[in-house]
Amino acid sequence: MKSLEIVGFKRANLGKKEAKRLRNESYVPCVMYGGETQVHFYVPAILFRELLYTPEVHIVDLNIEGDLYRAIVQDSQFHPVNEMLLHVDFLQLQDGKEVKMDVPVKFVGTSPGVQQGGKLVAKLRKLKVKATAENLPDFVEVNISDLGLGKSIKVSKVETTNYQILTNPLAPIATVTIPRGLRGQLQAEK
Repeated sequence: MKSLEIVGFKRANLGKKEAKRLRNESYVPCVMYGGETQVHFYVPAILFRELLYTPEVHIVDLNIEGDLYRAIVQDSQFHPVNEMLLHVDFLQLQDGKEVKMDVPVKFVGTSPGVQQGGKLVAKLRKLKVKATAENLPDFVEVNISDLGLGKSIKVSKVETTNYQILTNPLAPIATVTIPRGLRGQLQAEK
């Protein structure tokens, strides 16, 4: 799993007025849970570009005025109109302690249904997994080699090692749809 370093500064005042002032100066108010105490801090907004605006999952090495922490992003809030990043919650990682996280899906193999003219439609782009920090996967590999026309692959069919998938086992991850033109052709063959 990739690691990113983010440098932050402790917050003295925690009110709405202070948070608004920080945002106006291009900082993002943040909080980190999961340790002995909550840590309130702020970070320059530009440092979140590689962390939040990518499908990849990262462990964050937080440097808050010299104090070092390992964490993951638990939640991020954006303004509903202008998409400005308003707040980020981090979860501190501790050795041996399991965490829950959304991890991207990566399709492997070649679907026979796609080769016959069908279209692969991803229903889920991420799956919720539970694992210790050292076992968190970069992505969940989903093999589509057996996916024929009109068929789906469900969460329950995904093989895992050292982590558990929490997403509903009956949820479809991907489906091979049959295009309208091909549908008529298949009907005519019957």
